[in-house]
Amino acid sequence: MNATQRILALSVAATSAAFLLAGCGGSKNDDASPSGPAAGTPSALPDNQAPPRQLVVNVAIKGGSVTPTNEQLEASVNEPIVLRVDSDTADQLHVHSTPEHEFPVAAARGQSFQFTIDTPGRVDVELHNLNKTVATIQVQ
Repeated sequence: MNATQRILALSVAATSAAFLLAGCGGSKNDDASPSGPAAGTPSALPDNQAPPRQLVVNVAIKGGSVTPTNEQLEASVNEPIVLRVDSDTADQLHVHSTPEHEFPVAAARGQSFQFTIDTPGRVDVELHNLNKTVATIQVQ
């Protein structure tokens, strides 16, 4: 290959590279590129979302006593209800709902039981062995 052929080959290669690079870019008015706030920019995402609503009931069983006892609570249909239990004795939590829920309580700290109610009405949460009503939940 002589000098003229080499210069011509380099020129063709440089021109091809320039066209390839130009084709990879895009103009701001390109129809294929997203535009506006819904294009995934941070300003399009809500920054003040509330956490999902849930009812949390802290239950303590110690020396045959239960806290709370006969607490009156409210919840919405399909709202998660969480029972957090610290107990010094084994028992069973019974949720009188449709369908019913039963949870075995161990003599342990940090137990957690979650359920939802899909029918409005009054729901009692009881301890079987101690025969105590922990709470009555009005579900709306």
